Amino acid sequence: MSPASLPPVAPDVLAEAVEQLSARLRKKLDAAIEGCAEHAARADDGSLGVRFGEDALVTLRPGPSGTVTEAGQAVCTCLLAPRCLHRAAVLGAAPIADAEAAPDLPDPAADLPDPTAVPTKPTADLSDPTGSTADTTPTSGGSAPTAPEPSAPPLTPAQVRAASALWEAAAEALSAGVTAGGAVVQAELLRAAHTARLAGLPRAEAAALRVVRGLRAARERGRGQRLGDLAGAFRELLAGAALLASGTAGPGAAGTARRAYVQGGSLRAYGLCREPVLSATGYGGVSTHLVGPDGSRYTVSDVRPGGLARARGAGSASVALGGAVLDHAGLARGGLRIVGATVSPDGRLGAGRGVSATPLRGVDWSEEPAAALFARPVGEAMAAALDDGAREADTPEAALLGCDVEVVGAAGEYLVARVAGGGPLLRLRPAHPHPELPHAANLRRIAEHPGLALRVLGRPDLDRAATLRPLAVGPVPGEPYTLRLPEEWLGRADLGYDRLQGSHFPRGAAGPGPVVPPAAVPDPLADAPLWRVRRLLETGVAGGRRAVAEAGRGTDAAALLAPLRRAGLGGAAQLAAALTAEADRRPRDAFGRLTDASADGYARAWLASAVHLAAAERSLVVASWS
Repeated sequence: MSPASLPPVAPDVLAEAVEQLSARLRKKLDAAIEGCAEHAARADDGSLGVRFGEDALVTLRPGPSGTVTEAGQAVCTCLLAPRCLHRAAVLGAAPIADAEAAPDLPDPAADLPDPTAVPTKPTADLSDPTGSTADTTPTSGGSAPTAPEPSAPPLTPAQVRAASALWEAAAEALSAGVTAGGAVVQAELLRAAHTARLAGLPRAEAAALRVVRGLRAARERGRGQRLGDLAGAFRELLAGAALLASGTAGPGAAGTARRAYVQGGSLRAYGLCREPVLSATGYGGVSTHLVGPDGSRYTVSDVRPGGLARARGAGSASVALGGAVLDHAGLARGGLRIVGATVSPDGRLGAGRGVSATPLRGVDWSEEPAAALFARPVGEAMAAALDDGAREADTPEAALLGCDVEVVGAAGEYLVARVAGGGPLLRLRPAHPHPELPHAANLRRIAEHPGLALRVLGRPDLDRAATLRPLAVGPVPGEPYTLRLPEEWLGRADLGYDRLQGSHFPRGAAGPGPVVPPAAVPDPLADAPLWRVRRLLETGVAGGRRAVAEAGRGTDAAALLAPLRRAGLGGAAQLAAALTAEADRRPRDAFGRLTDASADGYARAWLASAVHLAAAERSLVVASWS
């Protein structure tokens, strides 16, 4: 046998294996899981084996998809199998497989349906593991030909019961926290997620899987894992489950796992920029942003396995859409006329045999329709982006935002610039932090030219005050001290692919720069005492209910609540006090036994404080852009 990594395991297979264990074996499960992945070896027949001593060998035989989807694909040679600790430990050490997507409804102009059936998170949409070779997604900013929204049917009793079970499992996981949220707690959440999937609640299932993966990464102290991300995943899961369990959820709350295609007619789209896509799961590629004559914004992406090398090379790969002869570098500065387009309800275009695309001349950022992106005030555009993110739970990533800025200088790990016309100070952070991508190097070179007038197109960071992650930059028309880019670049440089050189910057001294020093950039999020509430919520995620109760006792309670009240945040203080009180409420009878062991009240108090905190921080982010 040769060393190998464990294959993904379907959530219901793992949940069933843990459920079959006795109470004694469940207590040993977390310890048994440690080190299983390191002992995995691949046999000559393609199966994977993990040996436990001389008498127990667990063998995994994944299906054609490479995932263990059935209980019979995981067997153990010990006498207790399949109710043995060895089998459950190996399944628990394997990564959790993504939810199985239902097939798309047929694209009327294609031989096969578009494989990208289930939309994922920000970045997740661009790193779709299905490897879609061509998709076009309109975002806020204009209308696009899409299928009419069907009226969503009311929730069925089965869906309400599944949502209630998911709420209970999530509440127990939150009460346990990372420290006690081991394999048994995760398995209960996976079982509830599988039940939600069978009931037709794909959005709730996806939220539960994100929580389980976050718990695993936190317990393993995974690289790049942030406790705030896990707290956000818990908030999304609990809020969605509570809404569904109430039976009053509106249309779209259940989510959808399939996409139907309809005829969308003809489209014209002009390139804006391109950006490299690099996911943590080994996928890489490129995403090219376009805009239509009516302001509709689209994305053509090409993401496949390959990691960094694929992301760097895909910038010049051919565009697989309707036989177009452009590559992504040409499309970012050119355009397409698409005939016979087929569009899904979320705006993706199918690349069927009936679709044809003809190259068009590109437009400069100073020409319509691209110029409209830079004409809107940044405060108004940011408020709209946050509003869109609040409404679209499946696509929380903000739409592109354009503005003209004047460079102030470097401040730590970011670049500071002021919006032209006396606007706010912005922090420009790299769109992707990978050192092999030129985002950070280009921003460092720009920071060497204070007073430089710059036209920026990027994605606002919805979780940080006045922060923009630029994807491309260009010269400001009519400004003498601005970029000097080659004509073939058509007035913009893609920061993830093009490298700015000294010849691209003007010579001579800059004009009078802003009077505000780079280190004096205001940050209302950091200045507000809301960080105390955030720390309390993350303490609950990390240490569970007991840790929150400890934080609300004695002098710790005064240190938490008094600054909030002094800052006029009485609502946040009241919700935080209610959370600590509920966490410490453990009524017992005369024999010391708990009379109310449910985590329902604690989860509701935690969720109320988390939702209030998110709304308060969102309002501060909007204010920082004005």
